[in-house]
Amino acid sequence: MFEVAVEHTFAAGHALRHYKGKCENVHGHNYKIRVIVRGEKLDSIGMLMDFVQLKKYLRDTCEPMDHVFLNELPPFDTLNPTAENMAIHIGQSMQALLANNPNPVEVAEVKVWETDIQSATYRPPAYVS
Repeated sequence: MFEVAVEHTFAAGHALRHYKGKCENVHGHNYKIRVIVRGEKLDSIGMLMDFVQLKKYLRDTCEPMDHVFLNELPPFDTLNPTAENMAIHIGQSMQALLANNPNPVEVAEVKVWETDIQSATYRPPAYVS
């Protein structure tokens, strides 16, 4: 099994619903996202996946969340915009994009940092293709 990872950053605001504490108020974060993809075999030139393409997929996934109030953006207009929910949303969005990759890969992990010392991680079960 091989894995490759890329990271991306963006800024966004949110307010946690049904939370009692400071984070129920509107506030923002400089998010850092790491996506790890995995696969069984390398392509003909010895790569699991081109970093350039993987970074593009992650940028495209995160772009709608950059410099917005997440609570007004689907799916977070109904889903609480927690780091955990962001991680699963990014993971599912990335997996849909990876379906077009010529070499079979899948999302192994998505980590969302809200600060330098706080993060949430989503590890999806293995996809069956």
